[in-house]
Amino acid sequence: MSEQRYTLEKITNIHYWVEKKLFSIKTTRAPEFSFKPGQFARLGLPTEAGAEPSIWRGFSMVNPADSDYLEFYAVVVPDGLFSPRLASLQVGDTIYIDKSPIGFLTLDNFPNGGESLWLLATGTGLSAYLSILHDAKTWTLFNKVVLCHGVRYANELSYQDLIQSWQQQWGERFIYLPLPTRETYQHYPRARLTTLIENQQLAALAGVELNPDNACVMLCGNPDMLTEARKLLGDQGFATGRRGNIGNLAVEKYW
Repeated sequence: MSEQRYTLEKITNIHYWVEKKLFSIKTTRAPEFSFKPGQFARLGLPTEAGAEPSIWRGFSMVNPADSDYLEFYAVVVPDGLFSPRLASLQVGDTIYIDKSPIGFLTLDNFPNGGESLWLLATGTGLSAYLSILHDAKTWTLFNKVVLCHGVRYANELSYQDLIQSWQQQWGERFIYLPLPTRETYQHYPRARLTTLIENQQLAALAGVELNPDNACVMLCGNPDMLTEARKLLGDQGFATGRRGNIGNLAVEKYW
């Protein structure tokens, strides 16, 4: 095979969080593959056995940047071209991974840090933040980190063991807000992330001030949420960096 922009990796583990809906895969990792926490990779699959990869989709790395494996978190879109094929793979099967990671949802947006870092996600948008939370630099730049995860149902709150390990490790410095919208979960309100931003309840729930003077915010997830949240936060004084000016808002849109 001639030099390609991708490598062929083997699937080493598959874990279903919600059967036939939410799952994670682990793969081998090419030695030359390097990424910054928060970036994503393009995964490729062929449409037929033995063919070159022809369908590509972006998935954030869940794993630490220095791990010897790659891990991705996915949702099955029943009528999609890619995710049903991905979900049908088994341990030992192979998948193509582009050698060049993509994306700007990284700590490079906030070189000076701040009092608090807000990681706002819906659905599998959570994945981008897991590698960021693994990164020691995150905890050096910010005094507090607030992870907000909006889902439909409580069983979609994946990676609970990992999140609990961070709660134990970082104590009051790490705040986690699980936010199902279609059922009551513990003491949390049944409300969309954008509603909680608009009515100022998100900061109250976290017990942390959401102030553009000393807070930085990342957004990742559903495109409608990104559009609405970006406007609401913009009205409160948050803005992305541009033309050399450091911002306090970073947004990643996959689709």
